[in-house]
Amino acid sequence: MVSVILLLPLLGALFVALCRSEERVKWIALFTTGLTFLLSLYVLFNYDISKGGFQFIDYGSWLPTFSIKYKVGVDGLSLIMLIMTTLISFIAVPSAWRYIDRRKKLFYGLLLLLETAMIGVFVSLDLLLFYIFWEAMLIPMSLIIGVWGGERRIYSALKFFIYTFAGSIFLLVGMVVLVIVYGSVTGNFTFDILQLSHFKLPLELQKWLFWAFFIAFAVKVPVFPFHTWLPDAHVEAPTPGSVILAGVLLKMGTYGFLRFSLPFFPDAYRLYAPVIFILGIIAIIYTALVALVQEDVKKIVAYSSVSHMGFVMIGLFSLNVQGIEGAIFQMLNHGLVSAALFFIVGAIYERLHTRKVEKMGGLASFAPKLAALAMLFTMASVGLPGTSSFIGEFLTILGGYRAAHWVGYLMALGVIFGAAYMLYMYRNVFFLEPKVLSFKDLDLREFLALGFIALLVIWWGFNPEFIMKFIHGYTASLLGGV
Repeated sequence: MVSVILLLPLLGALFVALCRSEERVKWIALFTTGLTFLLSLYVLFNYDISKGGFQFIDYGSWLPTFSIKYKVGVDGLSLIMLIMTTLISFIAVPSAWRYIDRRKKLFYGLLLLLETAMIGVFVSLDLLLFYIFWEAMLIPMSLIIGVWGGERRIYSALKFFIYTFAGSIFLLVGMVVLVIVYGSVTGNFTFDILQLSHFKLPLELQKWLFWAFFIAFAVKVPVFPFHTWLPDAHVEAPTPGSVILAGVLLKMGTYGFLRFSLPFFPDAYRLYAPVIFILGIIAIIYTALVALVQEDVKKIVAYSSVSHMGFVMIGLFSLNVQGIEGAIFQMLNHGLVSAALFFIVGAIYERLHTRKVEKMGGLASFAPKLAALAMLFTMASVGLPGTSSFIGEFLTILGGYRAAHWVGYLMALGVIFGAAYMLYMYRNVFFLEPKVLSFKDLDLREFLALGFIALLVIWWGFNPEFIMKFIHGYTASLLGGV
């Protein structure tokens, strides 16, 4: 079933390429992403929590001479990321409905190829297979930004590509060294992630390899000071590009830390945790202050995304149950909330053709449905109790506090700054004196897409155990091996 989910968007991209109608391709994309999401729900509801570990494993010989296999499967972590990826991809299609008005076949084909690459990253159990999918997502994402983006789209697409590709070179070198060392010690060269995760490396080698993997993952998150590509990419990307970028792509980096850095280099991971705490605190507070002075609503949401990923990073390196479980939950929650916020910003831009806060105001009187949903997602972004964000932020702060008291205090300060810039943005956009003569409210397509995310944000806010039960077993096995 995991292989079916992985290859289904690829098949959809083929149908898009063969379709003669520019108008039908969006329906093919919607059907394909919707079916992929439903199949991922099948995996979710048939995953045996009591058994735990990797399930739905599918494998076959690929390059036997080099011990390289096609091997995919899901555990608790991969399953959560799979659900998030298929859901956000499904939501991204209606966000492109009116925004993409040219070269639609190319766009929806790239969108489906991107979904396959993202799913592949989260379900690969072979190190080389993971790297292929990790690199493969660069091409469609760069083209989506470069072809359908704003005025500085070429600059932003190249910056995104160069940053991510340069970081991936360190990842490739680290992978090769890891496999060679494993083979020289055991006599068995393998790229199997499960086998490599049980191999104990000497501390000195762990230190070097930790930073090689760290650079690749930190660029993708992005961790300060590797974050400068993200605001440019977000501002210039079309709405569906921003939805996927914030909703899924940033989580690939944090997923990499959990899947590779912690199991492969546990001693170095623990040794350098204080350094990551400092970088995480800088990301939380510095980018929050930068967001406070922005006049472009998309830039505000983009910098808030960097700030919130700082909470995730600190949770991942707290090395306690609360921090890691909160980080995983926040990865899912951030994917939903940030995707919804970029969807809303895109809807406003489609109507006003501007993202400047000073040219808005009073939109609530014209668009009550949009204002209500924007209020919910704004409150979710600042961690209001009753929304899923509260669970994730509370647990990451608790995990940071348990790791080091000063970290918890500064994370709490970041929450205050987050409330300041998000409420400032909401007030200036939806209230004050109207600066527009008319504004169309959400149509049915937009309302259903945003309403579905809103229901999940509220449901998981009051019933987090529905997601947490998949995380508990994974976290216990992860920390048990550290």
